[in-house]
Amino acid sequence: MRASRLPDSDRLFGVFTVGATGLLLVTFVLIPLWAILKNSFVTPEGIGLDNFARYFADARFITVVGNTFEVGISVTLTTLVLAYGFAYAIQRTCMPFKGVLRIIALLPVFSPSLVQALGLQFLLGRNGFVNRTFGTEIDIYGFWGIFISDAVYAFPHAFLILSTALAVADARLYESAETLGAGPWRIFRTVTLPGTRYGIASAAFVVFTIVITDFGNPVVIGGNYSVLAVEIYNQVSGQANFAMGAVIGVLLLLPAALAVTGEKWIARRQFASLTSQSVPLVPRPNPARDIAWFAYSVLVALAILSLVAIVIYASFVRLWPYNLSFSLRHYEFDVQNGIQPLWTSISVAIVTALLAIVFVTGAAYANHAFPMRASRILYFLAILPAAVPGMVLGLGYILAFNTPGQPVYLIYDTILIIAVCNVYHYHAQGFLLATTNIKQISSTFDEASATLGATKLRTVWRVTLPMIWPTVLAVGVFFFMRAMVTLSAVIFLITPSTQLAAVSVLYLDDRGALNQAAAFAVCIMATVVAFLVLTQLALRLAGIRGVNLVR
Repeated sequence: MRASRLPDSDRLFGVFTVGATGLLLVTFVLIPLWAILKNSFVTPEGIGLDNFARYFADARFITVVGNTFEVGISVTLTTLVLAYGFAYAIQRTCMPFKGVLRIIALLPVFSPSLVQALGLQFLLGRNGFVNRTFGTEIDIYGFWGIFISDAVYAFPHAFLILSTALAVADARLYESAETLGAGPWRIFRTVTLPGTRYGIASAAFVVFTIVITDFGNPVVIGGNYSVLAVEIYNQVSGQANFAMGAVIGVLLLLPAALAVTGEKWIARRQFASLTSQSVPLVPRPNPARDIAWFAYSVLVALAILSLVAIVIYASFVRLWPYNLSFSLRHYEFDVQNGIQPLWTSISVAIVTALLAIVFVTGAAYANHAFPMRASRILYFLAILPAAVPGMVLGLGYILAFNTPGQPVYLIYDTILIIAVCNVYHYHAQGFLLATTNIKQISSTFDEASATLGATKLRTVWRVTLPMIWPTVLAVGVFFFMRAMVTLSAVIFLITPSTQLAAVSVLYLDDRGALNQAAAFAVCIMATVVAFLVLTQLALRLAGIRGVNLVR
């Protein structure tokens, strides 16, 4: 139904919803990006390319860019291989303990990215468990530290995509291959691998984007091996050189945007693995195969679990690594601001979740329900943040909004600006999740409601929301989790009165207080897990079961 054919009240509601959503996206996405682009060309002599010329002429620039792509490509290839094998074991075998292994694989999602680097310090650092126990001299700082920590950090993201790709298959293809005498390896090469190529490509783009834009792991364990994300931090926080930070932001934005564009292009070309005539593939027991894949999965899970477990362990020892006696002293938080950053993080996460439920779900509904020309622009703006690294967006907020006299400045230096940054940093993921669910609702519900004389607003309240509330709740949970663990997007926005727990972990590690950093990290992870458990418990007490909170 064209917008012009809607009743006047519905047209007004549609124009308001699309307009308000578009205005928010322009304000909190486009304007910060424009500020980054504009400031990259601002020089003491005026507008020009001097900033780019100066940075490109620096020999260190070639090194930093080379480091960034070296880490990005190597971690992407390694993570794809490891995650594909793990996903294959979960979806295509009959091995035991799949649920436990899946939970372990997702552990990095529940913690800030720098937890992996912190765990590597405890495990393989100069005073780490391995060096002190076996007398080795492993130097994990530099490329290998970033490589391992980023591979673990990106692993669950690749695993979820590849697991989805491997979850469905047509059993007839495998039966035909076996009938023609093909062995397991040939079936894998000619049937399984081609059937999941789009999932592999999508996972590759996602992992590459995550790795080249990650800030937490490189800044903790990178040593002298600098990458672009750390370079932005050094230029802005260390030297207050906003123009050069904007230049690096533009450089970091380009590969991230290309990777996201490639992922979307791949997704559009993907075809259905199952048709109405397909027979779903059900794994059959094969003891030798199942044992082999179980052993592989356990090794991968132990590698992930070891980094998290040693951080938890270190938080309960008196002084790592010299006095390993049990102690709770690090949970007293006798540091500057005490435990306040954790409560601030929880407040920010709650506000982020509430704003996301309204803004993100509203954007998804406006894009679907009102087929105006503006909706196409709205869709582009809604998914644009997927191509914007968190540090670039955060820097854009400083350049765009830290000016007295403009409306947004009223919320600057408050938890609200941090929450808004979180919402629009992860806007694309929440928007696509909500849009997918809304599109599954048949238009007959809207037509029946309109026939009975209900307005669009009443239909949303009485029909649409009751049908999509599990997804709305999942959107809120997703944003709460990301707001608790995010670091790069907010590192430039915090102040002494709005310091967050994830940033406290970074500061404590930077000054050598590793035990207290571990304790803060454990509190963050415990908060996220407790939130999930309490939400699930509340649903069960309300008699609601089968709602998947993590999607």
